[in-house]
Amino acid sequence: MEGVLEMLPKAVLADMERMTLNEEEVEEIRISVGRPLVVMAGRRVHYGVRPVIREEAEIFMNKISQFSFYMLDEELKRGYITIKGGHRVGIAGKVILENGYVKGIREVTFFNIRIARQKKGLAEEWIPYLYQGRWLSTLVIGPPQSGKTTFLRDLARIASAGSERNRIDPKKVGIIDERSEIAGCVHGVPQMEFGIRVDVLDSCPKAEGMMMMIRSMSPDILVADEIGRKEDQDAVMEAVNAGTALFITVHGHSLEDILSRPSMKAIVTEARFDRFIELERLDKPGCVAMIRDGAGKILYGKERVRT
Repeated sequence: MEGVLEMLPKAVLADMERMTLNEEEVEEIRISVGRPLVVMAGRRVHYGVRPVIREEAEIFMNKISQFSFYMLDEELKRGYITIKGGHRVGIAGKVILENGYVKGIREVTFFNIRIARQKKGLAEEWIPYLYQGRWLSTLVIGPPQSGKTTFLRDLARIASAGSERNRIDPKKVGIIDERSEIAGCVHGVPQMEFGIRVDVLDSCPKAEGMMMMIRSMSPDILVADEIGRKEDQDAVMEAVNAGTALFITVHGHSLEDILSRPSMKAIVTEARFDRFIELERLDKPGCVAMIRDGAGKILYGKERVRT
């Protein structure tokens, strides 16, 4: 959070300080030219008292780009920039096209800062369900802002560092971080803490990255966020055939929900996951509502009533 605050223009920072927020609860900061500052903290939305002016947006853009748009061509093309601390700044404005494809974004007037926080120990109590002589391939299911990535990050940390408490040795963990959200790399260096046996492919499409990681780094476990595209299926099959365990997340409310989607049903069938973890959105990230085995049998939690 400190890295974000030092980049905010003084007037924007002063506006935020008037909100008397608990910094530990801040999830998102939205800066838009001509509109008040918007901060989401503790599941509540807080508003600034004055509109942000263009000069403040330019100051912020210069700081996050280190005063060089050209150094960030690829990031601008993707629509977000990862900054020190692993925080992700989404950007919007005038899109520049070349031959029908997005070349970049200029005149950036909208920013969405997503605060990255590592919750070390979040997944620790669930390890007995996920490790039984070996790490079990696990699919983490949850709605937006339920803490899927936070939970996945801690699983990757524990697997790559080992766990004295559970008598588990460190394993080789390969992270395919397509959106720079799991490891939060800056200049290729993870801003989040992992064990000594971790490798990261940053800003790499999941399907290609999973295959590259298997062939080049021979991981024991592959970690990826938010699968679901048809092309992900081949990569999952390659991992299964290589004997590599999977830690993966997907948007959804339940196992039944994701199995109702043809592309996800195919991936789940091919991957032969050993565990399904269903998260629910509560006051803190990574709240486990249910754990199922590979056959769908409930190991923890109770069947929820769907409305």
